[in-house]
Amino acid sequence: MAEQKRKPLRQIARPFVADGPSGVSIRDRLKGLTPEDEQMLRLVGEHMGRLASADLARRCRDGLDHCTDTWAGRKRDLTALSSSRWAGSVTAGTHDQWGLSRRAQHQHLMSLDAGIRMIRHRLSLPVGEKGSRGRPGGYRSKHEWFAKTRRLAILEDRYERVRAEREAGQVCVVRGGRRLLNQRHHLTAAKKTPEQWRSEWEAARWFLTADGESGKRHGNETIRVTCDGEVSIKLPAPLAEHANARHGRYVLAARVAFPHRGTQWRDRVTCNRAVAYRIHLDVTRGRWYLDASWTRKDLPVVPLDALRASGVIGVDTNADHLAAWLLDEHGNPTGAPHRFDYDLTGTATHRDAQLRHALTRLLHWATTRGMQAIAIEDLDFTDSTTREKHGRKKKFRQLVSGIPTGKLRARLLSMCAEAGISVIAVDPAYTSMWGAEHWQKPLTSKNRKTSRHAAASVAIGRRALGHAIRRRTAPPHDDRSDRRGHRTAQAGPHDQGREETRPRVPGPRTRCVQPDAVGTRATSASKTVRDAPVEPVWVQDPLLLTD
Repeated sequence: MAEQKRKPLRQIARPFVADGPSGVSIRDRLKGLTPEDEQMLRLVGEHMGRLASADLARRCRDGLDHCTDTWAGRKRDLTALSSSRWAGSVTAGTHDQWGLSRRAQHQHLMSLDAGIRMIRHRLSLPVGEKGSRGRPGGYRSKHEWFAKTRRLAILEDRYERVRAEREAGQVCVVRGGRRLLNQRHHLTAAKKTPEQWRSEWEAARWFLTADGESGKRHGNETIRVTCDGEVSIKLPAPLAEHANARHGRYVLAARVAFPHRGTQWRDRVTCNRAVAYRIHLDVTRGRWYLDASWTRKDLPVVPLDALRASGVIGVDTNADHLAAWLLDEHGNPTGAPHRFDYDLTGTATHRDAQLRHALTRLLHWATTRGMQAIAIEDLDFTDSTTREKHGRKKKFRQLVSGIPTGKLRARLLSMCAEAGISVIAVDPAYTSMWGAEHWQKPLTSKNRKTSRHAAASVAIGRRALGHAIRRRTAPPHDDRSDRRGHRTAQAGPHDQGREETRPRVPGPRTRCVQPDAVGTRATSASKTVRDAPVEPVWVQDPLLLTD
């Protein structure tokens, strides 16, 4: 019988050290604001928000015809209504927002194309045919097949419309957020009144952001924060009459201290290094906040070989927990596996807190063990969460979509950078399958039941260390030197290399081999036969025993 063809394995990418966060952002509350201060912040925010909205609309009209000259013209027009630095912050924010929308448009096109190709593939198969080699089969019934033909026409029409918009340079941007915009038509579900929604919508469209500038006083001339926490704002030209300080500045009564990373912020403003600020209002709580941010370019880069010298912690990401196991430099799991649970249901604030708590426990355990690196999969489920690929497997799609890949990666990188721990990203291909195949059963004992996720964490750690995932197979019983005795197939925790050739023991190895000439000869007389010939007897040299 002909052997069944196996699915070819895809090429495994090499592990790499993930880059740390490129910036830092801290926040402090503006306490003690007077009614005059709040009124001035509202006036500045509304004025600059109108200018930012008009600049974004102008940038969208330019489309692909945008160039340096058009950018300079927009900034020149904004400078007359504010200042040169306010205009620079507005145009830079507009450029970033347009670029983000452009990238989101590209991802939308890729998602539509993947759905179209998957539907075409399933429509080409007979109804009821099962899938094979990781690809779904045909649809279950003729009714479903007909419904998918209509959905294919809808996706193709949508794809052509989005593609035409992209070729023309048109993007869809909403200042204030599309989610908040859609809540206007569903106020009952959002549990908001029209007045509450209007106040949140207006506050989200304000613009109170100023980019930093190195070499200037305290790192920012527009929104200046001194070392002792005094906040002052350079008022736009139409509002200069409301200034309460020299040079058209307005000083707030509130003071900030930045309890978190305040020392780093104070060092930067003392040396006049660039710091960007953003003032915003939390309408629900009625509180004003000040965010300070700056870029980080002094992060140490540790080579991958140096991180492997002390072992790693393999982490398997799941929808409700993190499975972790500590591996030494030879790829052997040591100690017991650890599980860090989290609940990703509820509000976004609750989910973020759960994720931070799980990562905090993971980093605390890594710090106590003196580890320098954490290995994690470089996951990307953009092609696995679509309804076209998995069909009616709604629970599976929800499970895959529930794994916090993006948020977990961003949180882990930022928290590891502060703890001095590096992150090694590995290819996620076959880690769960091969981990369960080669490690789940050997690591299971009477007192410990190893889960599939814990075995996957071992596979992830071994791939990060540069070892093969599969264990060394034991030789056949008759080929072992101890003849059917027990010999472990895995290296010990303190073994530096593989087993080598055993040293030769002096003397004959079997009875049929004559002794070497270097041996010492001795004579002994027979006690049973008188005058019997003397035969040579082999005697071990005692000097060899002291070698």
